[in-house]
Amino acid sequence: MPASFLPKSIAQLTESTSIALAQSIQQSAITTPLSPQPIATTYVRQGSGNTPILLIHGFDSSVFEFRRLLPLLAEKNETWAIDLLGFGFTERGADLAFSAMAIGTHLYSFWKSLISQPVILVGASMGGAAAIDFTLNYPEAVKKLVLIDSAGFAVTSNKGKFLIPPLGYLATSFLRNPKIRQKISVNAYFDRTFATVDAQTCAALHLETPNWNQALIAFTKSGGYGGFGGKLSQIQQQTLILWGKQDRILGTADAEKLESAIGNSQLIWIPDCGHVPHLEKPQITAQHILDFTAKAAS
Repeated sequence: MPASFLPKSIAQLTESTSIALAQSIQQSAITTPLSPQPIATTYVRQGSGNTPILLIHGFDSSVFEFRRLLPLLAEKNETWAIDLLGFGFTERGADLAFSAMAIGTHLYSFWKSLISQPVILVGASMGGAAAIDFTLNYPEAVKKLVLIDSAGFAVTSNKGKFLIPPLGYLATSFLRNPKIRQKISVNAYFDRTFATVDAQTCAALHLETPNWNQALIAFTKSGGYGGFGGKLSQIQQQTLILWGKQDRILGTADAEKLESAIGNSQLIWIPDCGHVPHLEKPQITAQHILDFTAKAAS
């Protein structure tokens, strides 16, 4: 049975990987410097042995993003996925700040409390930017880095600072619109048949959690993740960059720029694939990550 903190609409899931992930979701109270009270943090843990893999989802997403990839990785390695602070089903307390710095602090507290050994850190889209930020700030926690169609290279303007009421609520109402979310889903794939009703359900479940819109507005107003520029050269860890050849969300130009900027990195293109290889080509994506992880262990 899915956990009680998940919305009742979880019953609308139809695909086996979605249902299985829903049944695996856990929540732990994580003590952080961000609040006097522990933060109820949502995560999935499967598998055992070898170097742990930690998966970080993208913007306005959740652990459901890894419903197809995680079980494949867990066949060989202990594998975790976490809902970042301000996202997914992790608690959004009224006293919390929602910013890139707060996300990193919370993620480190989670890692220290539950994993506490260097991981293969995998970040997708905005999660890639979060993974870069975490690797730069907590290098001792990251054995190797995997970036999937990653944000974090380009410098973006902070238009979010203009999200004063009621503009912030209008923006989140726009994002809540099922037609808008479906359009984003369709554009994320090369093969648009992946944009199923089940996919739309997975992508919208966390919208029912308390303070979803307030946290999203606060994160956007904070500036989110900009480009890391010259800091990328400071990454010492071996880095694997996976990129869908037909990415229509971020495009493809930043893939080679990231490879050039991160000294010890390798770029692998995934053909016939859009912005989410972990959903559209999970077997190929998993094999690349597992090969990379095995090299890390050798």
